[in-house]
Amino acid sequence: MSRDGVSIIPLPSAQRVQPGDDLTALLLTTLERHGVAPVDGDVVCVASKVVSLAEGALVDLPPGDPRAARRELARQQAAEVVAEAPWVLITRTVHGFVAANGGIDASNVGGDGALLLPRDPDASAAALRAGLAAATGRGIGVVITDTFGRPWRRGQTEVALGVAGLPALRDERGGVDLDGRPLEVTEAALADAVAAAADLVRRKDTGTPFVLVRGLDTAGLPDGTGADLIRPLSEDLFATGGPTAAERAVARRRTVRRFAPGVAVPAHVLAAAVAAAGTAPAPHGTRPWRFLRLRHATRHRLLDAMATRWRADLLGDGVAEEVIARRLARSDAVLRTAPELLLPGVRLDEAHHYPDERRRRAERDLFVLSGGAALQNLQVVLAAHGFGTAWISSTAFCPDTVRDVLALPAAFEPLGMVAVGAPATPPPPRGPLAADGLLADV
Repeated sequence: MSRDGVSIIPLPSAQRVQPGDDLTALLLTTLERHGVAPVDGDVVCVASKVVSLAEGALVDLPPGDPRAARRELARQQAAEVVAEAPWVLITRTVHGFVAANGGIDASNVGGDGALLLPRDPDASAAALRAGLAAATGRGIGVVITDTFGRPWRRGQTEVALGVAGLPALRDERGGVDLDGRPLEVTEAALADAVAAAADLVRRKDTGTPFVLVRGLDTAGLPDGTGADLIRPLSEDLFATGGPTAAERAVARRRTVRRFAPGVAVPAHVLAAAVAAAGTAPAPHGTRPWRFLRLRHATRHRLLDAMATRWRADLLGDGVAEEVIARRLARSDAVLRTAPELLLPGVRLDEAHHYPDERRRRAERDLFVLSGGAALQNLQVVLAAHGFGTAWISSTAFCPDTVRDVLALPAAFEPLGMVAVGAPATPPPPRGPLAADGLLADV
């Protein structure tokens, strides 16, 4: 910072940038209109939106609800999905940025389109810096900015995507603090701080594509790039989360019996959950699990047949008809109304065949246990995506009925049903977990 402090000067413009526009010319015109003569060391912050518009990074949104369409576009454009919940999709872009909806922007764009981030923000910043130098003879830094959220913090702030002509980081490691203690980890995100400062003097509705920051003292510091600010994947601890995150993910699985109407379970979420189920341990290196997605007509046909069998069993037990009706109604309230109904099972084809009943039973039990592990994986991942599940064990009591109705082979062993959907109300958090009574030394 200079002795006179830092000045932040907004540079609004009435011009709506279009594909092919010359941003250097627009910036020079805007500076002149506001009576600002650039000097060496000035830094111009440029909203990434106008860079994307000038570069023609406009794409059509997929059909459907605009919010869902923007998320789907972000998924298509992403290098990786980092996290997902019904209210947000966080992706890693091809640039390496981690952002909600991949930084894709549909505000102030017009029509049914959306804006991708600039293809190479550092190259865009360097080109604009070169154009300004050629026109003014001044050494002016450029920061391409965008609005990102932050882990563990509410609200959004501006960050630097592209940087040219100033340091991206100010590395203070190796120095000392006021008490003479060595600094070991201090790296100030200088370009991000400049980007955030620019947002102090503009709002989304002010038409301020440029902000000039004057008075930064960067003497002796090397110029950087926006890429300098991206944490290497090898240092990304958010991807692993640590043991506590794993424990919380498992504990988040709760049985949900009432689902929000009209909220579909995306196909990719089901696929991710089934893929996770397929990582369960299994006997002999097999992959015996199967998850049958019951369509509407098939679901009701199977539930009707199971209800007939269940009623007969309960009548044989001497249960009153009105009690049977209440039990069936409780079951139907979950299984017939859930947005998705899965029938899990294990295939016993690859089980070892032993001549005695003791080992045959043990072999079957191993496969069923493996199915239980797969069921847990499935439900944990669905819970992580914000969807509730209810595992209902009813098919285990009528496996022959299930196989007959669905024309399944005799080797298919059904393991209940899993109702899936968005919870009608968020399930309460699970209380403190303890191993009391579950773990014992022998």
